[in-house]
Amino acid sequence: MTTHHIGIAGCGRMGGPMLSALRAAQFDAKGFDIRPASEFGENARHILDLETFCARTDTLISVVRDIDQTDDVLFGAQNLIANAPNLRTIILSSTLSPRYVRDLRTRVPDHIALIDAPMSGAAIAAQEARLSFMLGGNTADLDHHQPLFDAMGAHFHRMGSYGAGMQAKVLNNLLAASNTAMTRLVLDWADQSGLDEAALLKLIATSSGQNWLASGFDSIEFARDGWAADNSIGILTKDVASALDAAPQDSDRTLPETVQAAIRALKPRA
Repeated sequence: MTTHHIGIAGCGRMGGPMLSALRAAQFDAKGFDIRPASEFGENARHILDLETFCARTDTLISVVRDIDQTDDVLFGAQNLIANAPNLRTIILSSTLSPRYVRDLRTRVPDHIALIDAPMSGAAIAAQEARLSFMLGGNTADLDHHQPLFDAMGAHFHRMGSYGAGMQAKVLNNLLAASNTAMTRLVLDWADQSGLDEAALLKLIATSSGQNWLASGFDSIEFARDGWAADNSIGILTKDVASALDAAPQDSDRTLPETVQAAIRALKPRA
């Protein structure tokens, strides 16, 4: 097994299970989060203070929420670029604007490898170590770190050079947001028509309306949530914004912006 001293920044609903999966595969993995370690259940003993986290980490997996938090990890409040002397690889598993991700190469020292490795599957897939990773980076770097991805995931899609994984992810999430908006609208209309939700979802799963959200409606933890700035539905609006930020010049943005507005308007579903 390749030896890594792995640090996961951001140990919430995705990062926490990823930390558990790496440790279950016998990797030397520890976590850092701005919240107290006591909030992380059985992972609490593996959450380090910032100084210790920086001192030991050579392979950083960042699973924080957004660009601002990523900047904090790398250059700001945590500043691992300056404070982690052994850092040799940064793996970006948050969903971020591809434009921001590509620009990081000019901000991060050349001796540090950059891999973009956003993932899909929601918390249930992270907990079951069957995430889908969209990978971008140098082939040798991806080969070297593949055992880490094997420990956390089940599907691996090498999309090209650094940045290509994130570009693929935001396009995938644009479809996921579209499916989420339309599935929730369909279920609301079904309620008004007197159709049984379970029967309709069973129908959709084997018919032309099949999609990820509908097929996993009873296992995806946010399927019934309304929009809130700090929940997974809120993250979908951020992900659409990331796709729009990297949209081709002069492209028609009407449909993505309509989907974004529909997601923002979602109310909790009983």
